[in-house]
Amino acid sequence: MKTSIASAMKRFRPGIAPTLVMMILLPLMVGLGFWQLSRGHEKQLLVDSYAERRVAEPISSVQLGDMADPAFRRVHLRGQFDAEHSVLLDNRMRDGKAGVELLQPFHDQASGLWLLLNRGWLPWPDRRTLPAFTTPDQPLNLDAWVYVAPGETFQLHADPTTAQWPRLLTALHPAALWAELGRSGFAYELRTEAGPGTYETTWPIVAMGPEKHLAYAVQWFAMALALLALYLYLGWHTTKEKPHGNGHESTQHV
Repeated sequence: MKTSIASAMKRFRPGIAPTLVMMILLPLMVGLGFWQLSRGHEKQLLVDSYAERRVAEPISSVQLGDMADPAFRRVHLRGQFDAEHSVLLDNRMRDGKAGVELLQPFHDQASGLWLLLNRGWLPWPDRRTLPAFTTPDQPLNLDAWVYVAPGETFQLHADPTTAQWPRLLTALHPAALWAELGRSGFAYELRTEAGPGTYETTWPIVAMGPEKHLAYAVQWFAMALALLALYLYLGWHTTKEKPHGNGHESTQHV
C-alpha cells in the first residue's frame, strides 16, 4: 500500500506555475471564507443583542451616562433640539430612493447631557437644493435607542471655519461635533423612534445580514475546493500526457 502511494506521488507532476498559484490562492480563499464566517457570527450577535434590548423598557438618560455597554439601549428623553447645528448624512438609500438622515444636537433636561439625535430619513430628489426640514421649538418627550456602528465608516471632514450649517457629510462621529461646539456630550448617536419631530425611522440594524456572510463563506470555500480539484487534475493529467521514453528514433542509414 505504501509502495503504491509512493509510486503515485512520484507520478504527480503539476508543474511549478500551477503550484505557485495554488500556494498563493488556496490559503487566501480559505482565509476569506473563515473571515466571512467570523463576520457573520459578529453580525448575528449584534442582531440578537438588538432584538433583546429593543423590547426592554426605556431607561432614563441619567442611567445612560453610567452604562459600560449602551449599544441598542432604549432611552426616554425630554429636552430640546439645537436647530442651528444640523447635519445631513448623505448617500442614504431607502427603497431605491436617494435621501439623507437628519442629525441634530439635543439637550436633555433630566441629565443635562447633550446627545446627537438622528431624527430620521428624508428624500432628496433634487440635489440642486438641500432637503427641507423643520425643527420643533418646544421641549419634546422622545424615545430613542443608542446606535453603535459595527465598524468605522469613511468620513469627509469639513473645515469648521468655513463650513456652514446645515452641513452635508457622509458620516459624523459625535465626539467631533462636541469638540467643535465646545460641549460635553454623549459619545454615540441615538436614533429616534417614531414620535413628535421625527421623519422616517425604520432603521436597518446592519447593512449586510449574517445570512449573506454565510453565503459568501460558502462561495469562498467552494472556489478553494474547485482550485484544489483543478490542481490535482493538472498534476495527474500532465503526467499521463508525458511520453514514455525518447520516442521513435530513425534508424535509416544512407
